[in-house]
Amino acid sequence: MNKKISLLAGLLLLGLLACSNTPEPQNGTAETGEDKLMNALSEETPAFSADTFRYDLQYVMGQFDPAQHEDFVVVEDQYSNSAGRYLHQDTYAAFKRMYAAALEEGVKLTIVSAARNFEVQKSIWEAKWNGSRKIENGKDASQAYPDPKTRALKILEYSSMPGSSRHHWGTDIDLINLNNEYFDSGDGKKAYEWLLANAATYGFCQPYTAGRPHGYHEERWHWSFLPLAQPLTALARLQLKDNMIQGFAGAEVAEQIGIVEKYVLGINLECLPE
Repeated sequence: MNKKISLLAGLLLLGLLACSNTPEPQNGTAETGEDKLMNALSEETPAFSADTFRYDLQYVMGQFDPAQHEDFVVVEDQYSNSAGRYLHQDTYAAFKRMYAAALEEGVKLTIVSAARNFEVQKSIWEAKWNGSRKIENGKDASQAYPDPKTRALKILEYSSMPGSSRHHWGTDIDLINLNNEYFDSGDGKKAYEWLLANAATYGFCQPYTAGRPHGYHEERWHWSFLPLAQPLTALARLQLKDNMIQGFAGAEVAEQIGIVEKYVLGINLECLPE
């Protein structure tokens, strides 16, 4: 009799332990992409502490000059289609390793855009806002979309509001061609397939993939250096607020749109902190 009681007690204990170790889905459903986003970027993320991280919110918002920042270096001409580009030194070192590996397989990863601080992003945004630079569908946004929110959303298909761009960080690069169709065939397809298969080895991830619920359209050319971009994303999650996005034409709609949640954090889940 005692043996039977002991056996039953043991089985009951194992059952309780199993239940206690099984995560309870919220509202009886599996974890969604947004749940994963919030969990991955929560304040309890083990690999990140805002108090000890070397960069601050001013850095996240691009409020500095890369040419004067001690951690930024000039991209050498052989790696870029234009002189005078800057990257964070860690991003650049990793990129050069990736570039060399790709070149051995007949793929040339030319940088066509690198670090852009607040002022540079402001010039791009406002040129599209006032119509002096056409948006991606060839239209003058100021004429085609007179409503400020609608105009901002059209520009946001591919361009960030100043203060909210990953290009501020020196972690993100645009490669080869700024047109998704280029990567459908020929050299473009070969390059994109190489990146999908190998970029992660060098720390890079494509943040703007197809099928995300929010954020910019797919950008096959845009790659982010995760060892630095992940903690910066976490810092943005904790400290950046929509009402901080200001100082340029159209900034008044940032809160209506939800720039931080939908654009700064609206990235490929594979690029988030683990």
